[in-house]
Amino acid sequence: MWGLVPMFWPLLKPAGSVEILAHRMVWSLVFVAVALVVVRRWAWAGELLRQPRRLALIALAAAVITVNWGVYIWSVNAGHVVEASLGYFINPLVTVTMGVLILKERLRPTQWAAVGVGFAAVVVLTIGYGRPPWISLCLAFSFATYGLVKKKVNLGGIESLAAETAIQFLPALGYLLWLSAQGQSTFGTGGAGHAALLASTGIVTALPLVCFGAAAIRVPLSTLGLLQYLAPVFQFLIGILYFHEAMPPERWAGFALVWLALALLTGDALRTAHRASKALAAGIPAPRNGRPAGVVETAPEVAVREVAVREVEDVSAAPEGPLEAKG
Repeated sequence: MWGLVPMFWPLLKPAGSVEILAHRMVWSLVFVAVALVVVRRWAWAGELLRQPRRLALIALAAAVITVNWGVYIWSVNAGHVVEASLGYFINPLVTVTMGVLILKERLRPTQWAAVGVGFAAVVVLTIGYGRPPWISLCLAFSFATYGLVKKKVNLGGIESLAAETAIQFLPALGYLLWLSAQGQSTFGTGGAGHAALLASTGIVTALPLVCFGAAAIRVPLSTLGLLQYLAPVFQFLIGILYFHEAMPPERWAGFALVWLALALLTGDALRTAHRASKALAAGIPAPRNGRPAGVVETAPEVAVREVAVREVEDVSAAPEGPLEAKG
């Protein structure tokens, strides 16, 4: 679903990017609030309100994802779908770099190689575009920062989205009311179909997250981690095949370097998880996360490591009784 979103935002024209963003914030809260009422999951809200530090982190996450959403909507509607897809391709590389610069974590040699190749890709793309790929960099750094903050908050996906959009709600609603007072809102003047599309931005935002949560229960985490690369792949293909964006040779070269860097990261993650799995199966004490303490771990690596640990734990529990059916 996330990979097909670039085809949705142009349907909302003539609404501008900021108006679309504001509607996305407002209607996302409406959608997730209804979902939480249906499943009766509100206990977390009271606990969150009693924890100022977590509230501050939620506010920071809301600010960062606002930048991410806004830049992404603008870039798609301005004809920069391919450059936007690049942002999500290089996001794992940015996450690794932030781990080193902010958290003072150490990289394995393959991870260093991937970061070096990624930096070379940015240089090549800067030459190709005639400017730094600022859209890609803004999306990558904002989403990596968002992931870092969310990790500190430690709140479920739907609950976190509800908290973040609750913070976004009043400023977004205020902007929409001001826009309407100025006679510049398209919500009431573009017809019922246009208003329905703007309201559906909440579904477009929250539904993929709900489906992702359901898939996380049923699909092996190693598969899930690798499948997340499909979103930028689809965005890239839509940019080229549907929107017919130009891809001169230097851009192909830059993207090829990014894909090489991702292949290095993913291969290193799979090897590390395999070693950790073998060590656990043999009953040999292994370093935390299968690596020396302080070495940064990427999102795909988290996925493959966790599924390896889960498989070993299932095998260990087997003699005591039948395994529970997953999903």
